Amino acid sequence: MKLRKPDKKAAVAKPQQLLRDLAMTPDKLFSGAFRKQYGALCFRLGEGGRIEILVITSRDSGRWVLPKGWPMKGKKPHEAATIEAWEEAGVRGKARKRSIGCYTYLKELDSETVVPCIVEMFQIEVEGLEAKFKERGQRAQAWVSPDEAARRVREIDLKSLLVNFRPR
Repeated sequence: MKLRKPDKKAAVAKPQQLLRDLAMTPDKLFSGAFRKQYGALCFRLGEGGRIEILVITSRDSGRWVLPKGWPMKGKKPHEAATIEAWEEAGVRGKARKRSIGCYTYLKELDSETVVPCIVEMFQIEVEGLEAKFKERGQRAQAWVSPDEAARRVREIDLKSLLVNFRPR
């Protein structure tokens, strides 16, 4: 499957449109309608012990993100994050059970529905990358410094988590 490059004009206009849409339905913001997701901050130690973080592109817009997804029945949050890291990036590793923090963003479910989400993040020290995984060929990947990862992602809270990340 071929990766799509994001349209720069659309990428600039889209967050504003999402905020405008959400502003038209404030009940979503103030009714406890935040949806929960679990994410994986996948890292490894590079040359000289420098931290490298894995960033991937989203399937729809091609913007840089970290693996994340919805809760899974019968799975603890850190287990769901581990599964998402494998499905989206082929990551093999074990997530720490304790969250390293959260960030919020607006999720476009379809062309008519936007919901605010809270993503609880779990660190995963990458032990290996599988060549075959569920979403292979649908996303690009890059290993970057925490500062570069923060520059690439859009969400302010996530930027803060990335620049302040220290493995536990």
